Amino acid sequence: MTRLAIFETGFPPRPLQPRFGTYGAMFEALLGSEVIEASYDVVHGALPAHPQAHAAYLITGSSAGVYEQLPWIEPLKQFLIAAKGKAALVGICFGHQIMAEAFGGRTAKSDKGWGIGLHDYAVNGGASWTGGASRIAVPVCHQDQVIAQPPNTTLIGGNEFCPVGMLAYDDQPAMSVQFHPEFEPAFVDALIDLIGDEIPDPNAAHASLRRPNDRMRVGEWIRNFLA
Repeated sequence: MTRLAIFETGFPPRPLQPRFGTYGAMFEALLGSEVIEASYDVVHGALPAHPQAHAAYLITGSSAGVYEQLPWIEPLKQFLIAAKGKAALVGICFGHQIMAEAFGGRTAKSDKGWGIGLHDYAVNGGASWTGGASRIAVPVCHQDQVIAQPPNTTLIGGNEFCPVGMLAYDDQPAMSVQFHPEFEPAFVDALIDLIGDEIPDPNAAHASLRRPNDRMRVGEWIRNFLA
């Protein structure tokens, strides 16, 4: 299996870090420590010297928007462009969005507001790594969305709230998803408690997380993609 480096583009809210750890730790728990060979604090300027430093990269979620004028976003975007065809790419939430921006799509803050809790996604097929699934339920936490699909991509899945929810790239080894397979329901519960005043129905969001989820199944998708 191809091993990957984690690009940490954000951090969990400080009050939650002692209990839940970093996003990198969440992906280690999801994918297995044997899959991950390095982690880079992209927010503070850490990037590999060249794209071939690792065979694959996973870009995490972030509280930042890809359209914000933060000093680390453009270097990350340029790194992804340089990595095209030279390393496999996996994008999660913000990672999904910045990959879309880097490769010709567009991301914006959605007028639908917050998506948070457990959301159902239809899976349209078109990628062998989904294993023939037709529907999944996965944790989400986002306001931004990909609103223009990049060229040379296949739409793998989405839902009414987030139509461009899963992409496979046709001209490079790359995949991205809007949702968060690395988030345990307890972590999303804690996020809802932090931002409850900003979302329309926090009780419904909490209740959604009591349903069975497909987090580990999506973890297998990523492992299948890297195989």
